[in-house]
Amino acid sequence: MKILILAAMDKEVSLLENLLIAPKETYQNGLRIINGKIGLHDVAISKCGIGKVNSALNAFRLIELLKPDLLLNSGVAGGAALPIGTVLVADNIVYSDVWCGPGTDYGQADGIPLYMKPCERIMGIAEKFKDKISFGLICSSDKFISTKEEIKFIKNKFPEVKAVDMESASIAQTCFITDTPFAVVRVVSDTPGEGENISQYKDFWKEAPVKTFNILSEIINCF
Repeated sequence: MKILILAAMDKEVSLLENLLIAPKETYQNGLRIINGKIGLHDVAISKCGIGKVNSALNAFRLIELLKPDLLLNSGVAGGAALPIGTVLVADNIVYSDVWCGPGTDYGQADGIPLYMKPCERIMGIAEKFKDKISFGLICSSDKFISTKEEIKFIKNKFPEVKAVDMESASIAQTCFITDTPFAVVRVVSDTPGEGENISQYKDFWKEAPVKTFNILSEIINCF
């Protein structure tokens, strides 16, 4: 099984590459890729970049290059209804800043389902770790969400939202178009609208909970 793990930032990639056995760094088509093993699986880790355009473009480039059997998006997210340190496995993903005009559903990109659903097999495996993780909706936009007003707007559109980020939906859309099974496993780094979440986000990285990324490894080992 060939698995591709994408994260938005170098510091996320640095945490994730610690999961690999015998990691080896390569550069292909200008992309830094760390190859190694998790269990019996061949795993490649790479940075997709921050935001919807970066993540979609680089997800597509890496899918075309590596032809993975599964794509996993990991890293951090803002908690809309979860405390810092919670590991969230997305059971649905939607855009929180897309509207294509009258007659369309808010949040739905043209030609794409409103809610994009992860790989059913991964979701079934994740259920085995339900004492360690949470499940729920991730909403993605091209903005770092930091205020009560912003999180209130998203919750008004999608009351069931558990976390917010800037890449999950665009990666999910790319996987939908390329028929690539995917899943999203993120760690809550801050709580928008509660205190100073920008400081929370910065402080999170001082003592980043590396063990939370190990859950991703456990899920992969069961795949």
